[in-house]
Amino acid sequence: MLKNKLIIALLSFFILENLTAQIITDRPDQTESSSTVGNGNLQIESGILIGFEGEAQTSNRQILAPTNLFRFGISKSIEIRLLSQYEIRKNDNLNVDGISDLEIGTKIQIFKNAKSSTEIAFLSHLIVPTGSAELSNDKFGTINKLSISHELFENIAIGYNLGYDNFGQGKGDFTYSLAVGFGINDKVGIYIEPFGEIVEFEDYISNFDAGVTYLANENMQFDFSFGTGLNNKMNYVSIGFSWLIEKG
Repeated sequence: MLKNKLIIALLSFFILENLTAQIITDRPDQTESSSTVGNGNLQIESGILIGFEGEAQTSNRQILAPTNLFRFGISKSIEIRLLSQYEIRKNDNLNVDGISDLEIGTKIQIFKNAKSSTEIAFLSHLIVPTGSAELSNDKFGTINKLSISHELFENIAIGYNLGYDNFGQGKGDFTYSLAVGFGINDKVGIYIEPFGEIVEFEDYISNFDAGVTYLANENMQFDFSFGTGLNNKMNYVSIGFSWLIEKG
């Protein structure tokens, strides 16, 4: 009931006016955008996340402080990507901190047409077991997503991902997300998003998140988001920023 009231309150609070001219980012939502950063441009997306998973007395606590995604455009439709993060994990039996496994990847925009409101991109990351001993998966893995977006109206757009992750063992996980974004004015935007996964193609996990973005200037954007589990015990809050450094 509280979750439903929170969603309704969030949507009722904002009156839609026009589409924002915001920086297109891959944070704070779970849905990766279908756009690339542009030839010669560097975009840095950084933030802090505090999350809890499991029952209150035995919950796994996670802090990412910070998580950093570097995106560099090597052409109009291709970017290379590097993800690194400092992670703290705590529960009753564990208290570790260090660097998580490095992710190296690319995003390729495979469809964009001035006459169409649809964009399509493919994203793939290689997980390299370079993290601290207690945090590394000790195996190579992959994260893969097909990203599609549509501009529905002048002030509403949707984006969704379908993906497959494999962390070096088992059958891997099917992932999905669906973000609906609303333009409030030329500075502020909001989104709501169901997302989840089918772990090992057997166990279904369903979640929901929402967030706000604020465009400070044409190259700097701040964000706040929160998420919660729908059929599992999970919640998190996150703040961050994205900085676009355009080719001179």
